[in-house]
Amino acid sequence: MWHDIKMLNTTTNALLSLFALAVLGAGFWWLAQRPMFVLRAIRVEGMEAPLRYVNPSTIRGTALPRIRGNFFTVNLDAVRSAFESVPWVRKATVRREWPNKLIVTLEEHVPLGTWGDEGRLLSVKGDLFTANLGEAEEDGDLLEFAGPAGSEKEVVARFQDFHDWFAPANLAPEVVQLSERYAWTVKLNNGMTVQLGREVSREMLKTRVERLVGIYPQLVARLQDRIESVDMRYPNGFALKASGLALKTK
Repeated sequence: MWHDIKMLNTTTNALLSLFALAVLGAGFWWLAQRPMFVLRAIRVEGMEAPLRYVNPSTIRGTALPRIRGNFFTVNLDAVRSAFESVPWVRKATVRREWPNKLIVTLEEHVPLGTWGDEGRLLSVKGDLFTANLGEAEEDGDLLEFAGPAGSEKEVVARFQDFHDWFAPANLAPEVVQLSERYAWTVKLNNGMTVQLGREVSREMLKTRVERLVGIYPQLVARLQDRIESVDMRYPNGFALKASGLALKTK
């Protein structure tokens, strides 16, 4: 081996490379520990608009105590998780800004209503989250939703359909419920409850709503504001309950 000049040169070059890497690593570690790289600022901004619900005191109490390290050593995934644990935060993205700053961009939940009786909120994107109910009600009373676990996005999508389908009659859903048997019930802004049954297809639901919307002016003309509930589960008719009256028609 000692007479193999080529092998000696290869071994020497390898050792020199390892030594150089060790020196570079030590130099980088020394540089990374300099005071100038201690995190001096964390700028928090909204993703598309100014933040409405997330406030500095909540961030200081929830996210900042979980941040460790300096500009080089801080774990960005850990920072992201820390901010996503803050109430009202749906999503966080984090990036470094030279030499000692982090930029955190937050997307807030936009509340649509309450979910079931669990005290949780449902966002316009169909996400369940926990936050201060009083803050969510600043713009008015919240809508009410309920459904089986995992059906949140389906409920929000169908709510948007109901909103469009009932609009020609100047009606709007205030409560949307999907039962464990996947049957739909809607309570409207006039106090009327509408049973639409199980969803065989979206078109079937739309047809039932349109049938009610078409007859609704006549019902109002005859019954005024006495209508309590309408059952649209019949193929070619409906059952109606009004104050002091029960009616089934085909």
